[in-house]
Amino acid sequence: MNEAVRDPDTDVSQPWDKDNQAWWDWYVSLADNEDEITTFEAVAPLPDLPLPSDEAVIAELAAPYELTDADVAFFHDNGFIKLKRVFSPGAVLKLRAELIRLLKAEFGADPDSGVQDRFLSLEMIWPDNPLLRAYVLSPRVAQICADLLEVPAVRLYHDNVLSKQPGCGRTPWHFDDHHFPLDTNDVVTAWAPAQPIPLAMGPLAFAYPRSIWELVDNVAFEKSSTSYDKNVAKLFASHQVAVDETPFEMGEVSFHHNLNFHTAARNRTDRSRIVLANTYYVDGARVVDSPTMVSGDWQKFMPGVGPGDIAASPLNPICWPVTTDE
Repeated sequence: MNEAVRDPDTDVSQPWDKDNQAWWDWYVSLADNEDEITTFEAVAPLPDLPLPSDEAVIAELAAPYELTDADVAFFHDNGFIKLKRVFSPGAVLKLRAELIRLLKAEFGADPDSGVQDRFLSLEMIWPDNPLLRAYVLSPRVAQICADLLEVPAVRLYHDNVLSKQPGCGRTPWHFDDHHFPLDTNDVVTAWAPAQPIPLAMGPLAFAYPRSIWELVDNVAFEKSSTSYDKNVAKLFASHQVAVDETPFEMGEVSFHHNLNFHTAARNRTDRSRIVLANTYYVDGARVVDSPTMVSGDWQKFMPGVGPGDIAASPLNPICWPVTTDE
């Protein structure tokens, strides 16, 4: 029997063969956007606070955060939750200062210097940056993830510095099950803004309940047009799917399951929307047998791990419970 002919518009079976920034440039091109904007909303100045020491941040991010049974139930049913005061204002400002420094070094420009209309990304910063390591391997954050997933232990998949610059367009509707080549649904991303996010800046917006992914499971993902984003939006609108699109306060962090559908509006403000997004998964999970281009350069995050293998490399430490074995 001859192998079925693959549609070049929907076939994503080939691996990604470019770098991380090229992946993001491609991915945001799949979002349906209105005309470009020319007027930008001025956002309030960030608070003028003394930055905590590295030691103070490490101590803060190791302290437990108490979840309620209602929090866990909400996450289970809806696939996301937003939690206030996960980080102190000082820890947020210190995170932003470090992320801006890293973005300047990589891209040669201040992400807040005028309208640049681009989505910038950095990944795998934590191995060589002790301060970022405290945020990424945080026992506080990882315990929240393990408790929300109701699993005994979680590993890090990767960190992701995301800067949606002024004027940058929408992030397309998606769920992360497309992106992570992990053969499990016990996966959660902690999305930590490095400033408050008003509506005009484009906060994450979550469709719920979690099972809503089944409604759009048969929508074909197209890799060279905005049709997937448009078709998902149409289905959600026709079925009156509930969407949580609310601002983020200073120190508020969202946690979303890999089956939760989410999007983000364009940034209509004069400040970059900078976020540290860290993804964690249940210890013992395997890599899927056939990763695709939608997973990007996944072997960069799991060196030496192949399709079908246990997803555990030196770059995927167990973050909760705290252990000295690795």
